[in-house]
Amino acid sequence: QVQLVESGGGLVQAGGSLRLSCVSSGSIVSINALAWYRQAPGKQRELVAASTSRGSTNYADAVKGRFTITRDNAKNTVYLQMDSLKPEDTAVYYCNAAVFNDYTGWSDYWGQGTQVTVSS
Repeated sequence: QVQLVESGGGLVQAGGSLRLSCVSSGSIVSINALAWYRQAPGKQRELVAASTSRGSTNYADAVKGRFTITRDNAKNTVYLQMDSLKPEDTAVYYCNAAVFNDYTGWSDYWGQGTQVTVSS
């Protein structure tokens, strides 16, 4: 059993900043990719940013230069620093982790989501 718990969402004005956190816990041997996705009302879930255990990162074009993904492997935690927020960043943000454990091998896990609302 693996749990992902996000925090840090909220309401912010355009141009402001928020920092999301996602802590993974449970039966974890190792974590490879950690990523943030978002889903706005009426839209499909989309990748925002991802980080591999080797340290490489990639970002959606819409957030490049404004969002930064980092991870603390010792704490099984991934962060998303969001700066210069725009109203179009409004969405539910989900954490995703590729986790290996002795029971299920490699599996994908999702957090419950955290709401980010950017007012104009």
